[in-house]
Amino acid sequence: MSRLGHLGARLYRGEVGYDFVGKRKIWYGISILITITAILGLAVRGLTMGIEFEGGAVFTTPKTSVSVAQAEQVAERASGHDAIVQKLGNKGLRIQISGIDTAKSDAIKTELSKDLKVPAEDINADLVGPSWGDQIANKAWTGLIVFMILVVIYLAIAFEWRMALAALVALIHDITITVGIYALVGFEVTPGTVIGLLTILGYSLYDTVVVFDGLKEGQRGITKQTRLTYSEMANKSLNGTLVRSINTTVVALLPVAGLLFIGGGVLGAGMLNDISLSLFVGLAAGAYSSIFIATPLVADLKERDPQMKALKKRVLAKRAAAAAKGESADDPRDGEPQDGAEDAEDATATAGAVVGQRRQPSRNNRGKRR
Repeated sequence: MSRLGHLGARLYRGEVGYDFVGKRKIWYGISILITITAILGLAVRGLTMGIEFEGGAVFTTPKTSVSVAQAEQVAERASGHDAIVQKLGNKGLRIQISGIDTAKSDAIKTELSKDLKVPAEDINADLVGPSWGDQIANKAWTGLIVFMILVVIYLAIAFEWRMALAALVALIHDITITVGIYALVGFEVTPGTVIGLLTILGYSLYDTVVVFDGLKEGQRGITKQTRLTYSEMANKSLNGTLVRSINTTVVALLPVAGLLFIGGGVLGAGMLNDISLSLFVGLAAGAYSSIFIATPLVADLKERDPQMKALKKRVLAKRAAAAAKGESADDPRDGEPQDGAEDAEDATATAGAVVGQRRQPSRNNRGKRR
């Protein structure tokens, strides 16, 4: 077994662990700081909306020796607007200019033909209206709202309302951080970005549900014992699924990182940046929120329940009494018979009686042997 697998087995058995829930105030503070930074970046810098949302023209040129920087200067001088230029695989250029109409695009195409030394008929011009991007945005918002409503309803039925609320907070946390990173970095928001944002919701929810399933199993019969409080049980369940969550996140991040840093950064495939950045940030934020936000938040909400408050008092009272006597409070039976313990004792007694009967031959048998 690998070291990671051995560690995962020890975490699952509760032999080792980290107090994630006990240090929840630290994680809350970090998340609040990151979220505030993202909101400030969104408010100050705003999002760089792509041409699909603002409208404009996209000019595609054949192979040319003009550099990207030179093409940007030519396009901005010809249009009077900011231009985004990308190098294509065939050594051509993709020039994107927002906020221009059909009449102006023809004049820009003529200027580009002269300055780039490319025949005008070889330059392909595509006009994009802002209404198409608005339709995508409206449908995305509708899908997002419907998705969150369905998620809350499902989790409330499958688990409980506290877990549904914690999952909703985690999803909003992930979306806010991802959108804020886009504002701070300055990447364009395109339909690919919208697809990436909707995709990360599923990944984030998956990690959260895996942890919540462990919580659901761990809280069965929790009020019948006096070893662990709900927060301690939640922390134990979280440690039990920690390696699984890490493995799932790493496996998902590796191909996305390849798209972002190699495809987008090295090869200059700008379209890959739109979806890969949202996926990369969203996956990392989703793993963080499921471990450091969702589970501690469930523990906070659950500890306010009267039954959990009474359980905590009993656990602390038992530990105090054991400490006063110099004994350990970690008795697996908790002073109460375990499930099936009485049946096991009865079965043992019955088995002993049966064995005793077998060891004692009857008088008739003794007479026959004589």
